[in-house]
Amino acid sequence: MAEHVFLTTERLVLRPFTEADLDEVLALHGDPEVMRFINGGRPASRTTIRDEILPRLMRHHASFGTRGFWAAEDRTTRRFLGWFELRPLADDGPVVVELGYRLHRFAWGRGHATEGARALVRKGFTELGVRRVIAQTMAVNTASRSVLEKTGLTYVRTFYEDWPDPIAGAEHGEVEYALTETDWRRRLGQAS
Repeated sequence: MAEHVFLTTERLVLRPFTEADLDEVLALHGDPEVMRFINGGRPASRTTIRDEILPRLMRHHASFGTRGFWAAEDRTTRRFLGWFELRPLADDGPVVVELGYRLHRFAWGRGHATEGARALVRKGFTELGVRRVIAQTMAVNTASRSVLEKTGLTYVRTFYEDWPDPIAGAEHGEVEYALTETDWRRRLGQAS
């Protein structure tokens, strides 16, 4: 049986997660630098990956007609790079989705995050019925903010959460970025 591919770009393959990805996800979520802006760098246990994180990455959203997370691989070598998210915020449809990504350090600074994010935004607006894409990150996560801006999202607001165990930089807040289908098409010179 051929493996299902959700999306390909010039350098990436995005495919559904399977239970066989446990060790790859464990390694990704076990890197303190990868997790720095997520939980302060604490690695997730194998049990947490198996019982909580991998099932979330494998969840099918019936109203969306697909999953919300995809494993990202190098298109040439098929090496696991991390994951991308384009997930509906409500179970009743794909009108508003959240964009996200988490990549291994060896994939940082090479344009993979921007390439994958742009391709997902395009697919969302052209094939999946998405009307608005949002993304959130820590205000101090300048690398992620740059990816969001290169993807076409614009800054919406800064907000503050009352975290029970705040991590370094949390005092600067979280930022939200967004892009509507109308604005995306306008930038491309297309009519809605």
